[in-house]
Amino acid sequence: MKARVTVSLKPGVLDPQGRAIQQALAGLGFAGVREVRVGKVIELELAEETPLEVVEEMGRKLLANTVIETFRVELA
Repeated sequence: MKARVTVSLKPGVLDPQGRAIQQALAGLGFAGVREVRVGKVIELELAEETPLEVVEEMGRKLLANTVIETFRVELA
């Protein structure tokens, strides 16, 4: 079984990497980009019987810094 954990910054947390990408896009002539937020996607190959709750625990304990990030788990 595969799980995908998507981690992103919470609203209000500064995203300097996103800001740099936004400025680079503007410099390349891509107008109209109002905001860029950068996150990460972590794909896990798991044993078939792994419950969703275990993957969520992985997110809370290691994969995301829950002080400044949120995460979403999708099972494939």
